[in-house]
Amino acid sequence: MARGEIPPELGAAFGVAAARQAGLSRSRLRGPDLERPFHGARAVVGAQLIADDADDAERAYPRTPGQRRIHARAAQYAPVMPAGSFYFGLTAAVLWNAPVPGQLLSFDADDRRGTEHPSSHADVLDVAVFWPQHAPRAKGIRGHAVRPGLAWTLDHPVSGWRIASPASTWVTLPAWVTHPYDLVAIADHFVHVHRPPHSRPHQVVSDPLATIAQLTAAVDAGRRRGIDDLRVALPRVRTGAASRTETWTRLTLVDAGLPEPVLDHDVLDAHGRFIATVDMAYPQWKIAIEYEGAHHSVGAQWEKDVDRLARLEMAGWRVIRVTRSMLFREPAIIVARVRAAIAERTR
Repeated sequence: MARGEIPPELGAAFGVAAARQAGLSRSRLRGPDLERPFHGARAVVGAQLIADDADDAERAYPRTPGQRRIHARAAQYAPVMPAGSFYFGLTAAVLWNAPVPGQLLSFDADDRRGTEHPSSHADVLDVAVFWPQHAPRAKGIRGHAVRPGLAWTLDHPVSGWRIASPASTWVTLPAWVTHPYDLVAIADHFVHVHRPPHSRPHQVVSDPLATIAQLTAAVDAGRRRGIDDLRVALPRVRTGAASRTETWTRLTLVDAGLPEPVLDHDVLDAHGRFIATVDMAYPQWKIAIEYEGAHHSVGAQWEKDVDRLARLEMAGWRVIRVTRSMLFREPAIIVARVRAAIAERTR
C-alpha cells in the first residue's frame, strides 16, 4: 500500500482512532480528500457510502435525495457512535425506508457539508441511548434518552447499524409527522406483506418489517408524545398497501363515506385464470382503483399497463386511475369518480 493511502479495511468512512491505529498520520487525516462530517470521524470525499446493487436495495437504500443524504450521514457517523447508542426517530424511519413526507427531508443537494441548512432533518441524525445514560450531544446529532421498555433495538439487516425496531420507530413519529394519513402510511409500510401476484396468502416474498401486534405492543408500552394520534391511526393500518399514495387514496375514499376497498386484489376471469393484480378494488362491483406513479408513464412499464388495462376492461372491470396531482390537490375528483362508478354498478 502506498504511503498515505487509506487502508481498504477502513472503508469510505471511519473513525480517527481506527485510522491512527492503522498507521495514518495526523497530517494525513487533515488531507483535502477527507471531510470531517462529525467529531472524530472522517469520510473520503466523493466516495459512495450507499450500496446501489444490493438485493434489498429498494427497501434498504432509497433513491430520493433527502433519504440518500440520511443514509450517507448515518454511514459517516456509524464508526464513531458511542457504545449503547442507536439510530432513532425520524432517522430510523428513513433507514427503514419508510415513506417519510418529502418536506421533512429537504436540503441543498449541492452543499455536501450541509452547513447552509443546519436545521434540515436530512443533515441532523436522531441518536438515542437508554436512560439513565445521557443523550448524545454533538454537532449534527439530535440526542435522545429513552426510558427502558419504551423502545426495542436490533441490528439493521443490511447495514448492521444498531437501530430502533420498526415498531419502536413508528411510535416516535408523531413528533415529526403531523398528517394522520402519513402516520398510517408509515405503519402500512412496516406491516406490508410482499407477495407474488395470484398467490395464496401464506406465499410471501419476504416477512414484513413489523406486525400489527408489534405496533400495538409499542403503543401500549407506556405514555409518550402523540399517543392519542397513534391510537387513532392503529385501527386504520392495513397489510396490503404498497405505497404512501395507496394509503392516502384508501383513507381519502373511506373518510368521504365510501366503502373501504380491498387492497392488493387479484382479478381472475370466469374460469379462475389470473388477469391482473390491482392496487385497490371493489370486487363485488368490478371496480379497480389504480395509482399511476411517474414510472408508469414511460417505456416498457407504460406498454404493460396499457395491456393490463385492456385485459381488465375486457373482463368487465371499470378502472379508475389516480394521479399525484389529483390525490394531493383535488381529492374530491377521485371521490366523485368512485362514487359515480359504484352508483352505476348498483343500479
